[in-house]
Amino acid sequence: MIGYYIHHQGLGHRTRALGIARELGVPVTGFSSLGAPEGWPGEWCTLPMDVPGSPVDPTANGVLHWAPLDHAGYRERMRLLAERLGSDISVMVTDTSAEVTLLARLLGVRTVVMAMRGNRTDRTHRDAYDAASLIVAPWTAETAEEYWPREWTDKTVFTGATSRFDQLAAAYAGPAADVTGPSSRRKVLVVWGGGGTEVTEQDIDRARLVSPDWEWTVRTPAHPSPDLWADLQDADVVVTHGGNNAVAELSAAARPAVVIAQPRPFDEQHATVRALRNADVCTALDGWPEAAQWPTLLGNALARGNSGWSRWRHGDGARRAAQAIERLDDVVVTCGSH
Repeated sequence: MIGYYIHHQGLGHRTRALGIARELGVPVTGFSSLGAPEGWPGEWCTLPMDVPGSPVDPTANGVLHWAPLDHAGYRERMRLLAERLGSDISVMVTDTSAEVTLLARLLGVRTVVMAMRGNRTDRTHRDAYDAASLIVAPWTAETAEEYWPREWTDKTVFTGATSRFDQLAAAYAGPAADVTGPSSRRKVLVVWGGGGTEVTEQDIDRARLVSPDWEWTVRTPAHPSPDLWADLQDADVVVTHGGNNAVAELSAAARPAVVIAQPRPFDEQHATVRALRNADVCTALDGWPEAAQWPTLLGNALARGNSGWSRWRHGDGARRAAQAIERLDDVVVTCGSH
């Protein structure tokens, strides 16, 4: 039985987990404070929330990221996890929690860490990555984090971007970026998430006003797309934040893009933007630009085209991750048979 812990911040972790779980050929149980996503292929254990109003020593004097003292929700979620880890879980995937990774390893269960961009050299991340039996990095080896020690890289499977649109992308390559036709009323699609942003509606309105040759469509959690894949394919340029899932879905659609980092712990989105820029994938910025820059930015993104996305993805990231997890599970089964 594969256990799969899914962090409740945002919905990106759950979306990626669903794609990977569907590719698994062995039973899987999800663990999260979020509800089960539609189509989850196995059991789902809903964990109590663990966010107190005034946490007591949540980092254990800097040893951990989140382990508040005297909190019933935290103690109950860890008890539920430990109960299952001590019985029928053979491999535990964490996306993402250093504490759950270390709990599984302390109970003698092999662990898979879903890696995240950014500076993960703090004590807690180092311990979790060091303890993991396998690391799954949802990026290509070509765009890997340069600071990683060799001992992490040696046990990492680089799956490339994992998108819910991978199967659609395989069936439909999408239109090539057109940089030769008339520029009048080209389409720009803004896809913005809900995980915290510095960008306001006024910022987007100002960008729209100075770009009269572009037709702007804005999709947010408050105003979601009825068909995001169709919206992506219809856009001449896509503007989005540097979240892992947003960039992965953009890469599947292979559209010219402007990707803009938003503040996140451990500079996660800034690291993504840096990797995009270093690999010359698309226009990648560390912050929302001044309004007057938008006509040039959109024109440059269109001229750059979409060919760079081939350096970001393999097209079957979820399948590659699932196969790596199954290989680790096979090791457990083989060892258990002796």
